Amino acid sequence: MSDEGRLIAGRYLILDRIGRGGMATVWRAHDELLGRQVAVKKLHPQPQLDDDELATLFERARREAHSAARISHPNVVVVHDVVDDEGRPTIVMEYVPSTTLADRIKAHGPVPLDEVARIGRGVIAALRAAHRAGVLHRDVKPANVLLAQDGRVVLTDFGIAQAAETSNLTRTGQLVGSVDFMAPERLVDAKPGPEADLWALGATLFEAVEGRSPFLRKTAAQTMYAIAMEPAPEARGAGSLTPLIQGLLVAKPDERLSAEDAERMLRRPAVPKSEPESKSGPGLDSGTGTDEASPAEPPPEPPQSGTTDPEPPQPGTTDPKSRRFPRRSKKLVVLVAAIATALLITVAVLINLPTGKSNVSTTASDGALPADDPAQRSTGTLAPATSSPKASHSVSSDAKSPSARGSSQSTSKSVQEDSEPGSGSNAGSEGNGSGTSVAPTGHALVVPATQKCLSGGAGTEGIQLVQATCDNSAGQRWQTGSGGTFHSLGKCMTVAGGASDDRTEIQLTGCSGDASQRFHFSGTELVADQSQKCVTVFGGTSGTVVVLWECNGWDNQAWTLQ
Repeated sequence: MSDEGRLIAGRYLILDRIGRGGMATVWRAHDELLGRQVAVKKLHPQPQLDDDELATLFERARREAHSAARISHPNVVVVHDVVDDEGRPTIVMEYVPSTTLADRIKAHGPVPLDEVARIGRGVIAALRAAHRAGVLHRDVKPANVLLAQDGRVVLTDFGIAQAAETSNLTRTGQLVGSVDFMAPERLVDAKPGPEADLWALGATLFEAVEGRSPFLRKTAAQTMYAIAMEPAPEARGAGSLTPLIQGLLVAKPDERLSAEDAERMLRRPAVPKSEPESKSGPGLDSGTGTDEASPAEPPPEPPQSGTTDPEPPQPGTTDPKSRRFPRRSKKLVVLVAAIATALLITVAVLINLPTGKSNVSTTASDGALPADDPAQRSTGTLAPATSSPKASHSVSSDAKSPSARGSSQSTSKSVQEDSEPGSGSNAGSEGNGSGTSVAPTGHALVVPATQKCLSGGAGTEGIQLVQATCDNSAGQRWQTGSGGTFHSLGKCMTVAGGASDDRTEIQLTGCSGDASQRFHFSGTELVADQSQKCVTVFGGTSGTVVVLWECNGWDNQAWTLQ
């Protein structure tokens, strides 16, 4: 039923609807007592919540509204009153004739840089005023930035998103709100601070200059993964605002740009990236900075007092490049060509050297032994060489892997003990070098809540492990070693780089005996020995990739061997 024409709290006459969001509807109303227009925001019914949760939600909304009412600043929407209507809190605010930044971007695309800087100055001033009053916004995004008809930039919706999010998290474990504007620390339910608002401001300014949200993906889980794991994309249209936006989007709160520094940077002139000084390549003088003349009609170079040109241009030359470069540049070209030729000869010689003493194993061909295979070390020979591109890729990938640094040296005794029969020879792969098909061996690591399996895919060096539909493939069969290692496809489960931070990738890499490759079961939790943190499906049970995370007893941290 529409609220139009209703009188709320005996004072506010509802005129028409301004907007509707996921949590509430905003109405334009007339304050009968003071004779002014106001905006009335009324929370939606929440049928999925029980009475106690509703009471908690409404009480938090009231407290947040009272907190926002303490802020007095021209860039913050004014909260006039909080009343109850039909048992739900209703917030009465300043009515600001305006459009939102989100609507402007949707209608017109990226915003000019000087206007983005002006909007940024308004929002950062609002946030600093709020933070001084002890109030966090928690939902900074283009839809909550009002571009008023009087020229003001006004930040609205203080605290409402946090009240809803906190209640819902206790019940369903789901996040409520615009996930693509949530700082990384909020995705792990850490207590948000002012830095989370600054990160959201960075994402808002990115969308303003690029016309798109920086981390938005097709699904919420993919968006959360992008925020937590991927570096911030480059804002190609940000010009001189690039350092500001990148500084605000730093993943770690304590390394993020401060509000003071952000405001200072926003006061500088915002200009696009300058064009290259010369289109003729590096090394040319840009002269006076004017557009380069056509080579057919080069501008005359003015003489400079007190200097002489040691290498005057040859008569009849009209190419400005020939004037700018002295004759010794030809010698430089000859020298570079000679060096390049020598390098090519060296590479050719190295390619044809005998490989019997090489410690690098060609693992791409079917049946090739991994670098840590005991049989390979005992014979001192390599698996049959292959010239396929896959083999070249395998060697280069091994060199980059953080766990493969020690693979060219003798593997420790503990790893030799971990190697069970067949585990070092790609057991489970369809080809075993003899042309005989071998059935996959080992056990599946299954997430009971989803009945999906831990998978290493095709066994590419350094690949991040994922949760995938169980298909009994070799990449989903795991063998356990006596030292706590887990083998699949002749490689070991590894904490990338031996790190202990949350969100560190769990990868499949060559077995090296490093502590980063040792795990143990604690109940149903698979725990990394080095950090005592859990192998976790990132993004909940609906997620895909597997990372290291503090053990919390979640369903996405439970595994069984089947």
